[in-house]
Amino acid sequence: MVVFPNAKINLGLRILEKRNDGYHELETVFYPLPLYDALEIIRRPDDGNGLQFRSSGLTIAGDINDNLCVKAYELLKRDFPALPAVIMHLQKAIPSGAGLGGGSADASFVLRLLNQACDLGLSTTQLLDYSLRLGSDCPFFLINKPAYATGRGELLETVPVDLSSYGFVVINPGIHVPTGPAFSWLSPARPSESLKQLIHLPVDEWRGRVINDFEKPVAERYPVIQEIIEQLYAAGAVYASMSGSGSTVYGLFAADKKPPLVFPPEYLVKNIGFN
Repeated sequence: MVVFPNAKINLGLRILEKRNDGYHELETVFYPLPLYDALEIIRRPDDGNGLQFRSSGLTIAGDINDNLCVKAYELLKRDFPALPAVIMHLQKAIPSGAGLGGGSADASFVLRLLNQACDLGLSTTQLLDYSLRLGSDCPFFLINKPAYATGRGELLETVPVDLSSYGFVVINPGIHVPTGPAFSWLSPARPSESLKQLIHLPVDEWRGRVINDFEKPVAERYPVIQEIIEQLYAAGAVYASMSGSGSTVYGLFAADKKPPLVFPPEYLVKNIGFN
């Protein structure tokens, strides 16, 4: 079976306070982005045990045992010892560690696919619980609709945000922003305006109000982030922002006005949804 895990962007991201459990209380709006990995899972034809994981496409850094797809399989295997041995192949197109949630999406799609293919009988609530054990934004990809998120990102409320009339320019400059240190660059505070209300404003009123708290401190350390945002606005973006803790930046444009932007060849650049 083959599925296509999609990316996400954050429409605003406010860090409200540090919690007693070490996580941060936040609010954001997750929006699914039509940029896809490809994930195939088949039963192993040999007599091997457990999971055989393969990947292609963009490089996935780190130990294979730390890969969220592998962790998702092992998480279910602990509770379902009869889970069959499988071969899992991931074609990676969503850059890792880029604020697009690619690894989280892959993990959540593994849970859902194994649940269906192996008749585990897990409810949506149970799948959400498993996904949260893998990462704070993993539950979103089981819902996969625009959602206002609170808590550490797992408390989700769908919202009627429709950006289908816009084209997206998505740029990743190849910078790895370490998430842990990025949180230490912030000064958590509750904003005067909640994203839950701001997200219903016309998109052309989002600039300066629908804010990603990571954007300023990350851009101070990696000035190219701000340069890309300014380039997007200069080209006519209705709204531009960094996603997550970075380093991916996106801009929203009228779908019939694809901008003539030029970026260095080493950047990953995607134009999505233009006529």
